[in-house]
Amino acid sequence: MKTRTEYDSMGPIEVPKEAWWGAQTERSRQNFKIGGEKMPPELLRALVLVKKMAAVANQRTGKLAAEKALAIQHAADLLLKGENWNEFPLVVWQTGSGTQSNMNANEVIAHLASQKDLTVHPNDDVNMSQSSNDVFPTALHIAGTFAVERTLLPAIHEMVSVLKELEEKNQHVIKIGRTHLQDATPVTFAQEVSGWRSALEHNATMLANSLTELRQLAIGGTAVGTGLNASKAYERAFIEALNEETGIQFSGETNKFHALANRDAVVYVSGALKALAANCMKMANDIRWLASGPRSGLGEITLPANEPGSSIMPGKINPTQCEALAMVAVQVMGNDTAIGVAASQGNFELNVYLPLIAFDLLQSIRLLTDALHSFSDKCLKGLVVNEDRMADLLEQSLMLVTALNTHIGYDKGAEIAKKAFNEGTTLKDSALSLGYVTEEEYENWVRPEKMIGENVDDYL
Repeated sequence: MKTRTEYDSMGPIEVPKEAWWGAQTERSRQNFKIGGEKMPPELLRALVLVKKMAAVANQRTGKLAAEKALAIQHAADLLLKGENWNEFPLVVWQTGSGTQSNMNANEVIAHLASQKDLTVHPNDDVNMSQSSNDVFPTALHIAGTFAVERTLLPAIHEMVSVLKELEEKNQHVIKIGRTHLQDATPVTFAQEVSGWRSALEHNATMLANSLTELRQLAIGGTAVGTGLNASKAYERAFIEALNEETGIQFSGETNKFHALANRDAVVYVSGALKALAANCMKMANDIRWLASGPRSGLGEITLPANEPGSSIMPGKINPTQCEALAMVAVQVMGNDTAIGVAASQGNFELNVYLPLIAFDLLQSIRLLTDALHSFSDKCLKGLVVNEDRMADLLEQSLMLVTALNTHIGYDKGAEIAKKAFNEGTTLKDSALSLGYVTEEEYENWVRPEKMIGENVDDYL
């Protein structure tokens, strides 16, 4: 491999000749050959955007010459449009501050910005008014905000729309409800679906609320929170430029010591992601239970036959989208645990688990986004309701006896249900043989359509 010699404060080092990065990136590449997990593209985009906004702010405050500022902005735009993320080769398992990835961005941008008659320095120019310690948390918050607002929330809203359609089609399909995995009183299938839909709507609200914290940025705190080598004017100019560029209202965190040392805003977002994962797991499990069979399970719904389910059993179809969504939920829950532990490790003026936190947060958002799209398209949109099966199970349920409670009392109702169960007869036969009701009374009182709420629309 052909190389070129680059220099940093530690001296010379050989760098691949065609690489855009410099000495500090190369040292990290050689020193941290751990795993294969690279910095997420979402974070790299945010890092490059931070460099662009810093150049704008430094120019507006008169600290950086226009020629250099414009060259840095142009280089950042080239990266953002071309997405040459192969020029960012560093793994997650590096310095806990993300310093080496910050320098990776500085070096690549300086390389692209420098011209025959213009030399742009990675530290003095691209990193002006900054430290890795405020840049990386700022990029993390920006990346997380973008990922939630631009990808995850739309995926949730899409699934909510699909579930609403399923509700509308099944408002008057009555089925047996279940608690403790045992028969309970009747519900409509629309009411059951409405529970899934409402859960996702709550999750969307939780996520939106959590972004209030994530949109507060550490920029301007530099190394330890004092803002050394930066200025309040720079911070204001940075935030103003960022808001103009993105259309999102970010703000500077008022206490930079908190902004550098604590990652509670990310923990808050991750908690909302875990809540979404929990609801997704619940919905996925409900659906695969309802689709169990096709002949020896509940069989109340049929899922799309997307692919063969077995290498040995011909014709078998499995609830694969449910399984994929459930596995994503487990991964997100694991990521949340890792993020919580990592966030607790802020020692004095800096948290040094930042790459791990960034990787896990962005992976959780990406996985949930993709899984929700897949589940909506490949499962929910093709779900078929088996009304006859729902009606058969409803008719056989002993819990319809609950409708008699207000007429004959709980104890007599229990006696009817136990007799029917033990003798394998219907509720009606049991009730009539015990003499607790007449046939006319039974027909008038035990009516599933009157057991789903006074107004079914209240549940939709």
